[in-house]
Amino acid sequence: MKAYLEAMGIIDPKAIHRNLSPAELTERALARGEGKLANTGALVINTGKYTGRSPNDRFIVDTPNIHNKVDWGKINMPIERAKADAIYGKMCAYMQNREAFIVDCYVGADTDYCLPIRVICENAASALFATQAFVRPSKEQLEGFKPEFTVLCCPGFKCVPERDGTNSEAAIILDFQYNRVTIACSMYSGEIKKGMFSVMNFLMPERGVFPMHCSANMGHDGDTALFFGLSGTGKTTLSADPKRMLIGDDEHGWSGSGVFNFEGGCYAKCINLSHENEPQIWDAIKFGALVENVIMDDETRVLDYNDNSITENTRVAYPVEYIPNCVIPGMGGHPKTVVFLTADAFGVLPPIAKLDKNMAMYHFVTGYTAKLAGTERGVKEPQATFSTLFGAPFFIRHPSEYAEMLGKRMDEHNANAFLINTGWSGGPYGVGSRMKIKYTRAMVTAALTGALNDVEYELHPIFNVWVPKTCPEVPSEVLNPREMWADKEAYDKAAQELANMFVKNFSKYTNMPEAIINAGPKAK
Repeated sequence: MKAYLEAMGIIDPKAIHRNLSPAELTERALARGEGKLANTGALVINTGKYTGRSPNDRFIVDTPNIHNKVDWGKINMPIERAKADAIYGKMCAYMQNREAFIVDCYVGADTDYCLPIRVICENAASALFATQAFVRPSKEQLEGFKPEFTVLCCPGFKCVPERDGTNSEAAIILDFQYNRVTIACSMYSGEIKKGMFSVMNFLMPERGVFPMHCSANMGHDGDTALFFGLSGTGKTTLSADPKRMLIGDDEHGWSGSGVFNFEGGCYAKCINLSHENEPQIWDAIKFGALVENVIMDDETRVLDYNDNSITENTRVAYPVEYIPNCVIPGMGGHPKTVVFLTADAFGVLPPIAKLDKNMAMYHFVTGYTAKLAGTERGVKEPQATFSTLFGAPFFIRHPSEYAEMLGKRMDEHNANAFLINTGWSGGPYGVGSRMKIKYTRAMVTAALTGALNDVEYELHPIFNVWVPKTCPEVPSEVLNPREMWADKEAYDKAAQELANMFVKNFSKYTNMPEAIINAGPKAK
């Protein structure tokens, strides 16, 4: 392994720790002062300045072999080969005489499509995250393990923007020429996870796999469901259903054989976590789990999930097998139900609506939601946003490539689609209230079990989606967002304003089929 590191440019590390167990990594982290143990046995760390992803610091090395395949812009920002190499060289020099924690693992549960990767970290806690977040190889698979991609994570290394050509001290650089991801300055574990997710989103389409930012679960009769949505909209919470088996909570591929998890673990939000509402996540916060930025009582070591004094984006990482009814390996059949999750900060979208194929394509491309506080640095309260494919920060190719793959698969496998609003009801953020999770769970259950197949629907006059008049275990007035507002004229005005935003946003997608354009909200 020392020779491997030297070939990478990491000369004379102080020590090399390769593929340590979660227990060993936890011990190392404690000994190095990286964190403390909670009363549940979970390792608790503070990630410092970076408590969420830093999208303005993510770059892709612009090389001839990928230049025409990337949808360049504010999300996929280019960096020159020479600058990327200079930063990488400084990071390798930084690792000299430091401990190197190495994790060999896979991205992808399907052995036909998985990507073997090697994660090299300066901190034991980061290595614990990689161990729990990705697919863990067997002893046989580790023999002769050959990584096809490498992640170098150095939270202690700071870039100098004037020298290095970065936007801040942090830099997350994807390099498809040398097959590596470099992460500088940020201790936030999500950069490791999302860095490799972005890599998979770029590589998989060329292998015939549709990469998706979604969670997935499966009924006991084998029916698979997908839940698309940005962080904080309910992917993890709603897919961790005691009545169904969890495939994965965030990132998947849809191949010709079915759905498979990119990960081997979960990375769940902890803010306001309760045993009543999310018992499976609550119980997963135990020894081997990594908790980020949750306030803990120094004496009792009890975690306070309601305290957001560090960030709203508190997190816990744990292996998927900590969920009692998980699927190992994380694979399922072709989905029968596709759910698009949105957190509507205006409080005007219906809590659930059925979509035909063109409606589904419209809302998939649009990706409307609200960025929730803390998910990205600088976001203090929910902000309306349109995130293409419900995950624009992670998709490198042009959106049309991914949208075409979804449409094709829904056609081939007759999948039903629903739009579910987990956001506000009865008024906008600050006036209305967040949709009750028990109602959302009831609506999801109804969609998955077919209980909504034969109910009466009405077409929403503004948003142009089919709204059910009844749903088991949900009051009928909740299903009609207008009825939840005290001032009906105020609802009409706010709904029309949001519809106009939809139309304005969609106008940037040129050469879109007329049927899909007409399937969206109606502007005035």
